[in-house]
Amino acid sequence: MGLFDSVLGAVLNNNQQQPASAAGALGALGALGGLGNLGNLSGLVGTLASNPQLIQMVLGMLGNDSAQGGLAGLVGKFQQAGLGEAVQSWIGNGANQPVSAEQITSALGSGTVADMAGKLGLDSGAVAGQLSQLLPQLVNQLTPQGQAPAQGLGNSGDLMGMLGGLLQGR
Repeated sequence: MGLFDSVLGAVLNNNQQQPASAAGALGALGALGGLGNLGNLSGLVGTLASNPQLIQMVLGMLGNDSAQGGLAGLVGKFQQAGLGEAVQSWIGNGANQPVSAEQITSALGSGTVADMAGKLGLDSGAVAGQLSQLLPQLVNQLTPQGQAPAQGLGNSGDLMGMLGGLLQGR
């Protein structure tokens, strides 16, 4: 967990000393060729600071090595729940369609959300609410070309490494 700890330390130090620098560091990732243009992900920095374990869980879910099947698996779950247009809007270049906490729970499954909530020490509704804000934004930024990469986003360690490189390379 050393990489995650160093990412968290970088974010927390940035938030306490120079909040604008953290948002600027997120924007720098596009120049590094990592996750794309993340200049608008200042909410990610706030989430990292307030609940870093949630970001770790989401990156784990989006990784090719996840039990959920990575981004393709996530898209499939949302399509099965009748939210295919919403998830495609996050991937596409247009505006992101919002989803509610209830829709997140329906798509991911109440067991998955409850498991995440248990690990975070929160109730399922709070976790689903946070995911309803985080997932559209994160998926959008991880797919800057308007389509999901055929080979997926990479393993969860790769995604964490990209995030860590972004924040450490400020």
